[in-house]
Amino acid sequence: MRYLASVAEARQTIEAAVAAGINHLETARGYGDSERYIGAALQSGLSKSREQLYLTTKLPPGSDADTMRQWIDESLQRLNLDYVDCLAIHGINTWEHLEWVRSPDGCMAAVREAIDRGRVRHVGFSTHGSLELILAAIETDLFEFVNLHYYYFFQRHAPAIKLAHQKDMGIFIISPADKGGKLYAPPPTLEDLCEPFSPLELNYRFLLSDPRITTLSVGPANPEELIVPLQVADKDYPLTPKEVEVLESLRSHARNALSTDWCSQCYDCLPCPENIQIPEVLRLRNLAVACDMNDYGKYRYQMFENAGHWFPGVKGDRCTSCGDCLPRCPQQLDIPKLLQDAHQRLNGKPGRRLWG
Repeated sequence: MRYLASVAEARQTIEAAVAAGINHLETARGYGDSERYIGAALQSGLSKSREQLYLTTKLPPGSDADTMRQWIDESLQRLNLDYVDCLAIHGINTWEHLEWVRSPDGCMAAVREAIDRGRVRHVGFSTHGSLELILAAIETDLFEFVNLHYYYFFQRHAPAIKLAHQKDMGIFIISPADKGGKLYAPPPTLEDLCEPFSPLELNYRFLLSDPRITTLSVGPANPEELIVPLQVADKDYPLTPKEVEVLESLRSHARNALSTDWCSQCYDCLPCPENIQIPEVLRLRNLAVACDMNDYGKYRYQMFENAGHWFPGVKGDRCTSCGDCLPRCPQQLDIPKLLQDAHQRLNGKPGRRLWG
């Protein structure tokens, strides 16, 4: 996703990754020139053979099989490949997307043809959708793997991890370093709270210690960004007592720092008549107040109203204080006041998806 500089730098990064032991390369039609850059790197020759690598690309859901056939052709051409190991439906983010996938004449008809012809080995999906939607997509039994958001600082999708594992699906975690909290550039407060570990290491360990999780994305834009993740990559053993202690202390600190304003992320406040994603707004506020994760909070908060179905909902200042959510909150939070406070803390320059 982050290959934005040149073919040469992308090739250098891919070569360094493969030489260091990475054997799974993931891209998407929507990631600018990424497919073409990876294709050029593959054509130039790498230290591993094609048979030793797993290549994944992602294509959007659609109601039209012919369009998907064209997209599969184009992706394989750009990648210089006869087949991809994995093809993901990129962004089953709405119930309409799921209906397109379920339709016998929709995009999956073309995917099934590609599987029959040996052009696709396995099919899965990525999602930025609600937990309910993710569970419904898993329950279709159409997919062999899922790409989703799940981190120490965002555990809402734990039931999806559980269900996907029960169905023997591969579980791919999206961007633990960036979407997991911009942990490659943590604030000093968070660094202190995570001692003797770095915040990034602790989040990687939280995920790698879970045997249900298959793989994590690194997303380097240059070879230097491979260094820290690869120092942790083989540490897939259970959490140590010290790691458990630090993670528990993080949670206790958040509860104490936020006091009666702490949002437990129960999601009982939804739906909101104004389409505010209340739990996500308050999660970002939780992290900003408790851990000084202001840069991360602003980064994610600016996606509201600027990223369509990839990050749905409106900003907290759209609250009309209608009171609809108040009787449903088990903690009796003053949600309108907290939404306004979150907006004041986190609002800034509008954001967008990196490749948008």
